[in-house]
Amino acid sequence: MAVRPSPKKDTSSDYRKKAMQAEIAAETQRLKNFLAPTVEQQQLFLEDIEIKLAGASRTVHVIVDLPEGEAGGVSLDRISDVAHALSEAMDSDPHDDGRPYSLEVSSPGVSRPLTEPRHWRRNVGRMVSVNVLTGDDVKGRLVSVEADGITLIPELPVKKGMKAKQGEQMGIPFGNIRKGRVEVEFAHIEDVPLDGIADSDEETTAEEA
Repeated sequence: MAVRPSPKKDTSSDYRKKAMQAEIAAETQRLKNFLAPTVEQQQLFLEDIEIKLAGASRTVHVIVDLPEGEAGGVSLDRISDVAHALSEAMDSDPHDDGRPYSLEVSSPGVSRPLTEPRHWRRNVGRMVSVNVLTGDDVKGRLVSVEADGITLIPELPVKKGMKAKQGEQMGIPFGNIRKGRVEVEFAHIEDVPLDGIADSDEETTAEEA
């Protein structure tokens, strides 16, 4: 009985997809290096850049954060200022390929995963959830961040309706942290900042055409 040869798999689309991903990755890194000084001039930190292509146009999403020494969140005025500065820098980029772009600038927001030591340091004093590689996951108040890990006061599980209880202060090395995130806490009215600046709980965004 003759065996029919299997039809060859068309890998052209896979090749194009990988080529596009490589192009985006290279352009993302180039823009990070090019735009970082502009962000620093605005006394902010360049957290990340995301590029999305749509036909002949592209969307460049720049995520900025406050330096570690500053508490709170990035105000809308500062987002607007850095967006204007970034737009001017991109317009004068000598290595730009000329494709039209839409620029979006935002702060990370509370949903940003805690993956770098600086992310943890920016959130000292907050309630965080920590997923660990070995042992039980922990939720607690972040007390401090050291070179090799974090220290927090865990929140012990209690019956529904009962007031939360705190455990003994504990340390978790970075090597045992799978991922972390900030837990949203609902402040009392008297705890809301009078200047109206969000405390990094919500993403602040500006767009430049």
